Amino acid sequence: MNRRQMMTSAAAVLISTPVFIPGISMSAPKAARPVPPVAKKEPKRIEQLGRVRTDDYAWMKDDNWQKVLRDPSLIKPDVKEHLTAENAYTKAMLASTEPLQTAMFEEMKGRIKQDDASVPAPDGPWEYYTRFETGAQHPIHARKPKGGGAEQILLNEETESKGKAFYQVGAASHSPDHELYAFAVDEQGSEVYRIHLKDLATGAVLESPVESTTGDFCFSPDSQWLFWTFRDDNGRPARIHRRPARGGAKDDVLIYDEPDDGFFIGVGTVSSEKFIVISCGNQETSENLLIPASDPTAKPVVVEPRKVGLRYELDHWNDHFVIRTNADGAVDWKLVTAPEASPGKAHWKDWVVHKPGRLIVGMTAFKNHFARLEKVDAVNRIVVTAKGGDEHVVDFDEAAYALSLEGGYEYDTTTVRFVYNSMTTPRQWFDYDMASRQRTLRKTQEIPSGHDPAQYETRRLNAKASDGTDVPIFVLMKKGTKLDGSAPLLLYGYGSYGISMEASFSIRNFSLVDRGWIWATACPRGGSEKGWSWFLDGKKFKKKNTFSDFIACAEHLHAAGYGKPANSVAYGGSAGGLLMGAITNMRPDLFAGIIAAVPFVDVVNTMSDTTLPLTPPEWPEWGNPLEDKAAYDYIASYSPYDNVSAKPYPAVLATGGLSDPRVTYWEPEKWVAKLRPATTSGKPVLLKINMDAGHGGASGRFDFLKEIALDYAFAVWAVEKGWEA
Repeated sequence: MNRRQMMTSAAAVLISTPVFIPGISMSAPKAARPVPPVAKKEPKRIEQLGRVRTDDYAWMKDDNWQKVLRDPSLIKPDVKEHLTAENAYTKAMLASTEPLQTAMFEEMKGRIKQDDASVPAPDGPWEYYTRFETGAQHPIHARKPKGGGAEQILLNEETESKGKAFYQVGAASHSPDHELYAFAVDEQGSEVYRIHLKDLATGAVLESPVESTTGDFCFSPDSQWLFWTFRDDNGRPARIHRRPARGGAKDDVLIYDEPDDGFFIGVGTVSSEKFIVISCGNQETSENLLIPASDPTAKPVVVEPRKVGLRYELDHWNDHFVIRTNADGAVDWKLVTAPEASPGKAHWKDWVVHKPGRLIVGMTAFKNHFARLEKVDAVNRIVVTAKGGDEHVVDFDEAAYALSLEGGYEYDTTTVRFVYNSMTTPRQWFDYDMASRQRTLRKTQEIPSGHDPAQYETRRLNAKASDGTDVPIFVLMKKGTKLDGSAPLLLYGYGSYGISMEASFSIRNFSLVDRGWIWATACPRGGSEKGWSWFLDGKKFKKKNTFSDFIACAEHLHAAGYGKPANSVAYGGSAGGLLMGAITNMRPDLFAGIIAAVPFVDVVNTMSDTTLPLTPPEWPEWGNPLEDKAAYDYIASYSPYDNVSAKPYPAVLATGGLSDPRVTYWEPEKWVAKLRPATTSGKPVLLKINMDAGHGGASGRFDFLKEIALDYAFAVWAVEKGWEA
């Protein structure tokens, strides 16, 4: 190894020295490719359950990571130096794409209505909404009297964010009596939120904000108390506290302490506002506790004790509870009712029976109606039930679309709001009268630069998985696109946690589609597009179905003329980044490029580290390699970081955030460090770490688009082999 290869400083990647050979004309010498950083190796031997692995890049994890999340400036100097060098290398390699990045950013920005506003949500005498001012990165929270009158600004995020590299409001809500406004703020991207309360009569922010929270909170229905979820030093929701709404830290009372590190917890109220609910659970097990709104300081009472495999959530409808549950083998969930005085499982009665393939996604109660959201074969619909039992369906005619319920404040109303869109149709907000069944269009997403749905088409395809299962694919392209393999393809996927991909509208994707690209979204097992069994068939010891399904989607698309390996790019983030890492190892021949955003790629190490925020809660999803040899071996067989080997990898762009608590920065950093010397293709492996953000990237609406523009420009660059230019 020569000195040039060993350089790791940011300056090293910018060196470009042409070499002249005597007797050869070099009137226009081609600049040498920037030199990538070379990560030092410090082998760490790890023995676990009789298995031994060696991790050359374990040093990249900062032992002080909990404090780094709260203050990124505390990062170890050698880690910071290496990340800085990687960022400089990526910038140098993608320098030729900067005009394209700028063009795509301006296009995306041009599709945003700069002074956009949400549809006001009524609550008693007021209507609440958010709006943007032209040029602003962050919104204003405001309200107006329902009958008309002057606007009152509740929170100006744009003003509050000035001078801050990151500023994000995770939740905001007014008290039921309309006198206070609470908002949870994260200023590092680490998802450690501080809750502030504002007196709306005086405009003063109260002293003693609530520190170290998950951003989850609620007011008691009488407005006298604030409940919130505490975030511990390992980044987990650990306890529920209460204080007087106008009180301070000295008044804090612990009301619930979660004994299981593997459980997520939260607090909220039911639709009728008769109860405060503490919800606890993981991917397999649930428990809920109730506090009567009439006595907010009462001790929480368990509805049904936790039992492994039993999941349930509840709402309150007039004089009884409605419970969504998987009890008694209801894989795709069912609805049961229970008396208000005795809501335990012994008193559950089936109301909406389990129907395989019909996934009950969510529900909300109103005084005289009950609405539930269902998914059948990857398409949503809303079912409304009147108090007397009459039931009807709200749906649309398109083959593929997205439909969601939007929460409101009022219980005694016949109006429910839903949002409809498709890959070609911008979002539309409807107020639906559940009694008269009339739809009122309240807002259509404006595209200032123009959008004609007739210029595009969307298709619903099915790929055959290796076991014969049909895997849904949603496709967006310009009408008239030739399906002869010549159009470049971007294939997006996720496939974890039962999260369903939707055939939804995105202002971003048109910057590729308008350039002749085909955008496809795969729905591999691990999501819930075809019911909860679709999730169960892609988790734990069936996780490899997710990867093989995605590969089947790519092969199906290529065979049908939707792109070909030489002009296809795969894209996924977080657990979708795991998917990217796995398919890159399994079938590097299928893609010209891979975009892995905040990728979960160091699976064995992460799922063996009990200090990390998501490790114990996610053992039901992935398995526990600390106690289960079979789980260790299965995870090790697909973990992207552990399966890197010498092979012709595609061009790779991995991205991350320094203060990300979900997928820590060292996962993409380690993966890139191992990939780069392993690839035999000569194609570049790039890393881009946002030093001022976390899992979701930049907090401003425009700054975030710049990150997406970089991803998309990389896709074009990978297909066109821009590094050879």
